[in-house]
Amino acid sequence: MAGKKALVFGGSGFLGSYVADELSNQKYQVTIFDKKKSPYVHGDQKFIEGDILNFDQVKAAAKGFDIVYNFAGLADLNLAMKEPLKTVSLNILGNTHILEACRLNKVDRFVYASSAYAFSTKGSFYGVSKHSSEKIIEEYGKEFGLKYTIVRYGSVYGERADEQNRIYRLIQEALKTNKITFKGHGDEEREYIHGRDAAALSVKILSKEYENQHVMLTGMERFRYRDLLNMIKEILNDKIKIELLSQNYKGHYLITPYSYHPVTSKKLVNNPYIDMGQGLVEIISKLHGETKA
Repeated sequence: MAGKKALVFGGSGFLGSYVADELSNQKYQVTIFDKKKSPYVHGDQKFIEGDILNFDQVKAAAKGFDIVYNFAGLADLNLAMKEPLKTVSLNILGNTHILEACRLNKVDRFVYASSAYAFSTKGSFYGVSKHSSEKIIEEYGKEFGLKYTIVRYGSVYGERADEQNRIYRLIQEALKTNKITFKGHGDEEREYIHGRDAAALSVKILSKEYENQHVMLTGMERFRYRDLLNMIKEILNDKIKIELLSQNYKGHYLITPYSYHPVTSKKLVNNPYIDMGQGLVEIISKLHGETKA
């Protein structure tokens, strides 16, 4: 794959930037397309400033690339519940602009950053937007022969996250207020995967065996939220207070996002993987430096 050209839409963001770096590590020629320049652009990586809702920009950007990733769009489930029009515009229309650009430019492989919510009854407009985009991608494969891989990401975390990421928000609140307030009961369970591990697997799936496949990327470590919160508390020397509000967390799942649907996905895990405690310390170290700045 060395020397092939990869374009990463949304490559300035949390997960997209990790994937861009992993592609560079694997000797791909990497270009990032986003509304703002990534602080992580380095080496031979190139940057294109643009908007996925502008089809002409998207079409021009995709010319000459072998592989195109799409991490762009609205990723905050809570915000998506409040802004359905924005969610549909970015996540469905924006993605279709990229698909059409890939078709017209004869891209070899399109990789879509979907979600575990895509085939769930949870996830509100966010889940619906991901499910709809998956179906449109499949149709592009049938009608035009566009090769694709759909990646359903689970709970990804890491030091490059922002306020769209729940673990980031929890740690940020702990550092600023010495308190974490969690709406749920604490029994909610998630399988966490670090962004760097997710990125490594996101490049691995470029092999032919994952062509026109659905892949599930979640972590090796499964935590209840009360255990995660207590881990953060312990790392911060027990100086924070944890408050569980025991409310139904609208739109989110308790233990599993899965609901019965006929389309399934292969699950990949990274082994060895980044330990959860180590990953949390990295986020705390970054946020601690920001609060002191």
